[in-house]
Amino acid sequence: MTDVAPIHSLVARVMEGIGTPDLILPPGASPHGYAMRPSEVRAISSADVIIWVGPALTPWLADTLDTLAPDAQQLELMEAAGVTHLPFRTGAMFDAHDDHDHDGHAEEASHDDHENHNAHDDHDKHDAHDDHEKHDGHDAHEAHDAQDAHDDHDHAHGAEDPHIWLDPHNGQAILMAISNSLADADPQNADLYRDNAAAGARELKEIEAKIRARLDPLQGRPFIVFHDAYHYFEARFGIEAIAAISLADGGAASAGHLAEVRDTVAATGARCALIEPEAREGLIDAVFAEADIRMESVHPLGLESDLGLALYGQLLMQTSEAIARCLAD
Repeated sequence: MTDVAPIHSLVARVMEGIGTPDLILPPGASPHGYAMRPSEVRAISSADVIIWVGPALTPWLADTLDTLAPDAQQLELMEAAGVTHLPFRTGAMFDAHDDHDHDGHAEEASHDDHENHNAHDDHDKHDAHDDHEKHDGHDAHEAHDAQDAHDDHDHAHGAEDPHIWLDPHNGQAILMAISNSLADADPQNADLYRDNAAAGARELKEIEAKIRARLDPLQGRPFIVFHDAYHYFEARFGIEAIAAISLADGGAASAGHLAEVRDTVAATGARCALIEPEAREGLIDAVFAEADIRMESVHPLGLESDLGLALYGQLLMQTSEAIARCLAD
């Protein structure tokens, strides 16, 4: 079993030729809160291996797994070797290079207990990024109420952003962690799991090179995001948003936050907004006022793609193309 579609895709890549993983959260469901169907409960109860990002993304799932599948082997990817993390961004205007050098590569930021990396030490691991509930933000009062709820949540699982899969270097580390976990559970197919993971890592290197060639000429052009879910992707490719309307943990923005984002847009001259299918254009209009704005839509869970082993690479490419179109002259 896997938790969200991008992780399902990476597990499917490692399992190619052996089997197909099941998915806990159907496409479009919110990771922040989900009422499972009886069939999903039964599937978890019978799972041998459960691979998930961790409670920072799906806080409700931790107790569920312990209750329904106490004997299952669990791989929590936020704690996997070689996966590095980025902090939640706060405030109306982001500091684009707080955690990275000016080439968009992360500085060493992994946990102390991850100092000994596996076969992916040669990859410059980055920090983590993920995905979750999109907010609507109907009016100022509703936005304020949602912000209160966000404040109470207070990034319940610490200051690390769980959207780790949106950095392809983390994707490579995740492939290795998956292959090791499945090899332990199914030694008979260990070599094939590891061969598939290595092939998947090579594919991600090729995708990264294509994305870098596409985005390098666009560095320095200001844009905002509707939902702060792309920090890992932005930092890896050195093309970072200046602000977000909705915060990284899915919390809605207060009226005061929207006013600050609007001031940031005015000060920087940003004319690009990366939105998601659920985003209300009224909020975008409120931030950009009368300005001419270009909007491009993408989803951090890859809703534009069919579920399967190709989804992860398609998600990375779709994100890069959306940003490139948005920032084009």
